Amino acid sequence: MRPMKSKPPMQQAGHILKDVFGFDEFRHNQGEVIETLIDGGDALILMPTGGGKSLCYQIPALVREGVGIVVSPLIALMQDQVDALRQLGISAAFLNSSLDARSRRRVEQDLLDGALSLLYVAPERLLMPQMLSILDRVEVALFAIDEAHCVSQWGHDFRKDYQQLSVLHERYPQVPRVALTATADTRTRREIIEQLDLHRAGQFISSFDRPNIRYAIGEAVNAKSQLWDFLEREHRDDAGIVYCLSRKRVDEVADWLCDKGRIALPYHAGLSQEERRLSQQRFLREDGMIIVATIAFGMGIDKPDVRFVVHLNLPKSMEAYYQETGRAGRDGEPADAWMLYGLQDLITLRQFVLDTDAEEKFKRVAHQKLESLLGLCDLIGCRRQALLAYFGESREEPCGNCDNCLRPPQTWDASEYARMALSCVYRTGQGFGVNYLIDVLRGKADDRIRRNGHDRVSTFGIGKEQSAVQWRSLFRQLISQGFLDLDSGGFGALCLNGKCRPLLRGETGLQLRQQKPREKQAKKREKKKPIQTRNQGLFDALRELRTEIAREQGVPPYIIFHDKTLNEMAEQQPVTLEQMRGINGVGEQKLQRYGERFLGLLCGQSPTGLDHGPEAENPVSLTVFQPDTEQ
Repeated sequence: MRPMKSKPPMQQAGHILKDVFGFDEFRHNQGEVIETLIDGGDALILMPTGGGKSLCYQIPALVREGVGIVVSPLIALMQDQVDALRQLGISAAFLNSSLDARSRRRVEQDLLDGALSLLYVAPERLLMPQMLSILDRVEVALFAIDEAHCVSQWGHDFRKDYQQLSVLHERYPQVPRVALTATADTRTRREIIEQLDLHRAGQFISSFDRPNIRYAIGEAVNAKSQLWDFLEREHRDDAGIVYCLSRKRVDEVADWLCDKGRIALPYHAGLSQEERRLSQQRFLREDGMIIVATIAFGMGIDKPDVRFVVHLNLPKSMEAYYQETGRAGRDGEPADAWMLYGLQDLITLRQFVLDTDAEEKFKRVAHQKLESLLGLCDLIGCRRQALLAYFGESREEPCGNCDNCLRPPQTWDASEYARMALSCVYRTGQGFGVNYLIDVLRGKADDRIRRNGHDRVSTFGIGKEQSAVQWRSLFRQLISQGFLDLDSGGFGALCLNGKCRPLLRGETGLQLRQQKPREKQAKKREKKKPIQTRNQGLFDALRELRTEIAREQGVPPYIIFHDKTLNEMAEQQPVTLEQMRGINGVGEQKLQRYGERFLGLLCGQSPTGLDHGPEAENPVSLTVFQPDTEQ
């Protein structure tokens, strides 16, 4: 599909936006990016998940001569994007390890024949001599490097192949390049520019804010019960993702959720490729599904109606947290980013940094990133302000849509108990872990404590009135705020550092966040549905029709139409194809393929369930084009 070349380039771009993708206007700075690429310039784009990054390279690839080459590390995203583009009548394909030799040769021949407008390629395949040789023989419209943060060794998802993509500029200096990411702090942006030689590229940085996401972070006490309370209270029928740190934990939580009556599937690297593919496919195509996963799941998932992302363990960095929570609410409707964390998470991640074979410089950066995340967890003020500040964006007013804004936390003077804890670390020789120290503080004279003589130290039993849970919370905050370090021996022993001395000597005090008691009978929050319509019955019927068509086509329902498009149909109730053409998200190809079926439903069901009458009959007849479903 190519626009009329007689039109000025940006007029062609506007034509494609409306007639192909079904949107009336560009969002954020899409228009500026598209104009830069059409004119042959390079660009670096930072745009939040769901902000419309794909259009920034898809439209220029259709306007310019040749094929747009999209570099992506995400097999699932390639399949998703290609399915969506084919639904729009755009000739697209992908090359990655999921294709057999015959399918791969067919795609390569289509590329050589000039039959493709867009080709998605895995970075390792793109860098193969055979692939570069093929590109030498075709006209390339542009190179789009998606998930560009993968190029940075400081990023949370570093991939070595990405650092070799500088070959694109060296080998094809006249072809414009665009690097895209939703997650990059200042350091990562600098490395993207250095590694990909984007020094002359225009930088287009949109706000990192996702105002529809409500952030909440709490301390894990009984994580499964807390999770169930949250799901029952907020998301009884919604689709979502639950992240865990280990494969074992993933399997346990998925099985437990199934036993509780939810449909939940595990996803981690220990499963076969086919098992992971089927789980992901069900998540994309079925309503109300929960995926319980390690961070192996989620990159590039375009499912727009993920209503919650849960972390049952700490992620590794603010970048990881931002990207993973960004998979919620891509449709702009209300969604939750809800996290529980505990002392063991902190110790595990700290120990991971200490045990890695990386250079000391890398360890320091990893440690700083973890410290920033811990600061967000223990924060008393607005979480959104802190999250945006990490990415270099300021927000003057609190957001009003995070747990700290909605229910401001209480603090308490922890100075005395903190000195007890620090003194206990010192009196026991700075060679023991948290559980042992708590036993000493609470006066548990077991054989090990007696053998070590710690039943005779001055801190033995001085903290009896505090529960073990309270002591663990205190130790966690002392570690997260840098008053205690982990030793380098790998056993989780705690040791003092210079920062703790003024506190230990009584020269300064310590105010800590008060742990909230668990609300066992939490009142169900009165929350608005993600999509609100005056015609709920009609909206539900449209969703059922969409699901039916999606099954016929073998694609996820949202690739047919997003919920927002169906909502607009239910509200406006078009009765002709011309009226339906004005609905956001209805491009020309989808109008031809599905317009009559949706009009049939719309004209047969009014808000009250009554027929609109003969005047609503559709006078236009279109031949429905069946998409090519071959890979």
